[in-house]
Amino acid sequence: METVYLETTFISYLVAKPSRDILVAGHQQVSVDWWTNRRSLFECFVSQIVIDEASAGDAIEIQKRLAVIDALPVLRNKPESEALTTAIMASGILPPKAATDAAHIALAASHGIDYLLTWNCRHIANAQIIRRIDAICRREGYQMPIICTPGELMGEEGPDAE
Repeated sequence: METVYLETTFISYLVAKPSRDILVAGHQQVSVDWWTNRRSLFECFVSQIVIDEASAGDAIEIQKRLAVIDALPVLRNKPESEALTTAIMASGILPPKAATDAAHIALAASHGIDYLLTWNCRHIANAQIIRRIDAICRREGYQMPIICTPGELMGEEGPDAE
């Protein structure tokens, strides 16, 4: 069974109150569709970083996010993950404020996860950044997970499936 690391933005879109913003509402619906129709085809993981990020903010939203996370296995941080995070950050590809984004990628790569599911298109699911971080992962001896949004991991059940 293929593996998926669920980054915090996916969890947040999955359980958030419906948005009036059409783009956000679309992301929310795709997240629900993926969770409903595709989740069972993958072994899904989170990390302590996801738990920490999901534990911030509105108390009701925290409860909803943690209810989803509670049923998922947690990848442990290990020295290899920390070393890869350091290598990614030392490259200057990401700004210092995006260290947790680098850590998400490093955790997934160091654990051999197949996919990293995210809605963070600024620092994670960004084609220019992915290419450069992939080179660092390979240099450090890891295969970077395929970084994608839920819509990109819909398979045959995608919105354009016939």
